[in-house]
Formats: sequence, C-alpha cells, structure tokens
Amino acid sequence: MSFQDEDRKMPTGTVKFFNQTKGFGFIQPDDGSTDTFVHISAVQRSGLTNLSEGQKISYEIVEDRRSGKSSAENLKVL
Repeated sequence: MSFQDEDRKMPTGTVKFFNQTKGFGFIQPDDGSTDTFVHISAVQRSGLTNLSEGQKISYEIVEDRRSGKSSAENLKVL
C-alpha cells in the first residue's frame, strides 16, 4: 500500500499556551487528542518568531528518538 496525500494531512490546532521567554508551549489539536508540546526551536525553524494564544496552525508531530516524547514541527499559520 502506498501513502496518498490525504493520508498525510497535517494536523491542525489552536495555540493553547506559548511562553517565548521559557521557550515552549502547547497546541490543542482540533481532533480533540492530547495537547501537543511545541518548542521555540521548532517555531524558529518554521520561519516564525512567536506563537500567540488562540492562533490556528497546522503542524507535524515528530517523536524524539532519545526521549520518546512527541512535539510539533513544521508549523504553518492558517
């Protein structure tokens, strides 16, 4: 079986909290699943400078190989 584009849709959600000073925050997924951690480095790699509470974004969920924890990457403002 091959992956089709619709199988790879990026999740969307709303920024629940983001503290630029501390360098992290959380995204509340639109599908009602568990909040997704987002680090300032992922925000910067996506070409953004900050996230605002209530902002709608799409993202990819990536698992850290060392810690096994998931976080958001490839953020795009909707």
